[in-house]
Parts: sequence; C-alpha cells; structure tokens
Amino acid sequence: MTQNLENDIGFELVDSHCHLDFPEFDENRNELIQQCKAENILKFVVPGVSKDTWPRLKNISGQYAEIFPAYGLHPYFLNEHASEHVGQLHTFLKDNSAVAVGEIGLDYYLKDLDKTLQQCLFAAQLDVAKELNLPVILHVRKAHDDVLQFLKHAKLTGGSVHAFNGSFQQAKQYIDLGYKLGFGGALTFDRAKHLRKLAEQLPLDAILLETDSPDMSPANYSQSFNTPLTILDVLYQMSQIRRQTSSEIASKTTQNSRELFSL
Repeated sequence: MTQNLENDIGFELVDSHCHLDFPEFDENRNELIQQCKAENILKFVVPGVSKDTWPRLKNISGQYAEIFPAYGLHPYFLNEHASEHVGQLHTFLKDNSAVAVGEIGLDYYLKDLDKTLQQCLFAAQLDVAKELNLPVILHVRKAHDDVLQFLKHAKLTGGSVHAFNGSFQQAKQYIDLGYKLGFGGALTFDRAKHLRKLAEQLPLDAILLETDSPDMSPANYSQSFNTPLTILDVLYQMSQIRRQTSSEIASKTTQNSRELFSL
C-alpha cells in the first residue's frame, strides 16, 4: 500500500530506474501506466540488460511516450554476453533513441561472475558512452572503489548509481564526478539505518527516486512483484527522513532526473 503524502497535490514524479519491459508487466502494462499517471508518476527510465532484450525494449518504448529507454549489458547476465555485443551496442545506440548507456557496472557480490571479464565489459561500455556523449546507469555491488576508478579515468558526462548503498565518502566521490545516486524500496525498511542516514545527509540535488520494479519491493508489500507505483512509498520515506515535504522532494528529484537523462 502506498502512503498518504500529506495531501500534497501538484507534484510530478519520475521513476529513474525500473524494468517495465520485463514479462511480469505484459498482462497489465497499459493499465499500470495509466494508474501511475493518475498518481502523477509520469516518466519511467527503463534500462536494458542484454542484447536479446534491446529490441523488445525498443518496441515497448515506441508504444508508450512515458517510457525512456537505455541500452546496456548488465553484469548479472555476464554469461549471456559476448565480446561482439559491445560493438552491436554501439550501433544500436547510434541507430535508436536512448537516454543513457545502461544498465552496466560491476557486481562482486555474486562470486561466480568473473571479475576480469566484468571489468573488460564495463570499460568497453564506458568507451561507448563517452563516444556517444551519453550518461550511464550503473549497477554496483561490493565494487564501488573499482567503479570509481574506472569513472575517474573515463571522464564521462555523468550518470546514475542505481540502488546506492556505499559509504558517505564513496557517495561524495560519485557526486564530485557528476553522478546522481538512486534510492528505492530498500529505504523503507526499518533496518536500513545506514541507507537512511545517507538519504538524510546527502544533498538533494544528487538524489534520484527509483523502484527497480519488478524487483526491490518496499517493506510490507504484499503483491507478487514490485511496480512503479511504489515510488510513492519511497517518496514518503524520503520526506520523513529529510523532514521536507513530499512536494519539495518530488520537485527536486524529478528535476534531477530530467536534467540527467534529458527527459
């Protein structure tokens, strides 16, 4: 259930990271988007995860003006990627509208994913982003220091760090490099003390709201999979943590998304 937002009206929201192209949404995608629009959730940044999913995402984003696609090779699906996919990514991005290169990054949490292969794939995709002057959407788990070193070398125009949960010092380094930090459903759990402290201390102009739906459901969520509607729960929690109105949080985080992704 979404929270009451102090009876605020007039705010607009962007879900800066969700996967509305995933099959979970096939049966009710149109209805869901209409429900979101009724709640002033008006735009969705949807990153691609593998070569085989790009055409599907392109097709769905063509059907809905509210969906803004990105394309990339996600480290989680490392075993599905091939070296030639990077060149194909470059071509696909040149030939099709996209707001970013993503979802890309490093995942050291999953021990069976080869770190060296991940790093090679990540570096190659950063080169694509630099050549095409696009921001990146980053997936980072247990790898912030390595990712930061790559970003310092790449000198890109910026991007987003999805589901950020690193240290304050790492957050500061990302921000200094021009990156925004995404906060989602994890923020709603009482045990998320570190994450809530980050949400309180970081500058609002560095924060994005996201859901990662159909994954990363918020606390006390009873549905079978997450949806972009739960960005209202994230907004409510962020408002409580920062002691600012939901309208203030929504206005600034929406502006951040629009500026970063040229929405």
